[in-house]
Amino acid sequence: MPVLDRSELEASPLADLHAIADQLGLDGFRRLRKADLIDAILGEPGGAPDSEPNREESDGGAGEDVGSAGDGSEAGEARAETASRSRRRRSPRSRRSSATKEENDESLEDGEDAPTARDGARRARGRGARAGASGERPTRRERPAADEDGADSRIAEGVVELLGNGSAFLRVSPPDPSDEDVYISAAQVRRCELISGDRVAGPVRLPRRSERYPSLVRIDTINGASADEVSEGARYEDLPVEYPAERLALGASDRTLEAIEWLTPLGRGSRAVIVGAPRAGKTETLRRLQAALSGREDVEVTVVLAGVRPEEIAQWQEGSHAPAAALSFASSSDAQAQAVERALDGAKRVASRGGHALVLIDTLDGLPPQAARKALAAARKLRDGGSLTVIATASQPFGGETTVIALDVALTSSGRQPILDLIASGTLKPELLVGEDGAEAITRARAAALEANS
Repeated sequence: MPVLDRSELEASPLADLHAIADQLGLDGFRRLRKADLIDAILGEPGGAPDSEPNREESDGGAGEDVGSAGDGSEAGEARAETASRSRRRRSPRSRRSSATKEENDESLEDGEDAPTARDGARRARGRGARAGASGERPTRRERPAADEDGADSRIAEGVVELLGNGSAFLRVSPPDPSDEDVYISAAQVRRCELISGDRVAGPVRLPRRSERYPSLVRIDTINGASADEVSEGARYEDLPVEYPAERLALGASDRTLEAIEWLTPLGRGSRAVIVGAPRAGKTETLRRLQAALSGREDVEVTVVLAGVRPEEIAQWQEGSHAPAAALSFASSSDAQAQAVERALDGAKRVASRGGHALVLIDTLDGLPPQAARKALAAARKLRDGGSLTVIATASQPFGGETTVIALDVALTSSGRQPILDLIASGTLKPELLVGEDGAEAITRARAAALEANS
């Protein structure tokens, strides 16, 4: 008499039936309806599933694995008893953990654009239907060649396109997406310090059950050079730096921007903070700076909104330069810090490759103090290299800035221009940006402002 009877199986949840089928070694059991799955477990005709697409055939064959659970033989009863005991021992949590381990992959750690189990099931059903219509079952020869680690036989080469969650896609026909694109995990992006536009190559792993795209196993070359050589280069934080010496020309007719350009000059690699009381015009000033600096081919501009008003998010998104991340003040301080850090990581890669990056942050007030100081400290001019400039808003300076742009709420509320509080503003070593004569002019303007306020 069989150890498992139909009534017991029909009363069991589907997860328990999957556990039994897994113990019996049934191929493709996850694609079966519950009734068919019970037939397969009991070894009744019509219940044995076809081999699952993209899954290797078992050594003994599906027919040999199925049949003995309910045939009354000693071997079949022993196997069914083992499966029953295993099912009773496994808790719901352990079953969920097992399923998660089976379907997760290290390349999908960020998950935003990664394949889903539902997409994989739809794809598997479609392939199974096609195989059934042709009357043939997939064989090893019909599958793409793969090595023992599941890697495809081909080497993919293309251009990197970073995603907002830190992962990326290798576009084989840039700039348009295609079905041949390959997923690059966030861990690989960080390890190799990839930026959008990098041309990389490496072996590909076939999609697994829960995935929609093939994944890059490793990165062999970056822009024609060995990935090992690129990754073994000096860390961004260890590269030699110097004070900013190249002024960022704004060329705007706005009186406040004119005052900022010449009285609190900004340079490539500046750490600048726009400070002031609430409603002093910090966000609006940052928006005008973004408009003056965007569209230039010599600098890559990124905007991050962290802890702002929802209305301000809408204004930024309707502009010509959409933010890379936009979080309202309702978001947690940790989420805001992570959004800022992701943007700065990409900008660091640009600077370390010799380019010039500019990150605008509104605002630093919602970040933990250490995270805010870390964000400012990322800005620097690399000696004989690129630069990373950070311009952020805050209620007050954090310390370590090379430029402080203070706004006067009284001037803002009365509609007077410029709204710059020249006494509280200043730039370290302005002579490097505007020359000795320009630095003398700044000193005279500050003296006049001080005399007028006394």
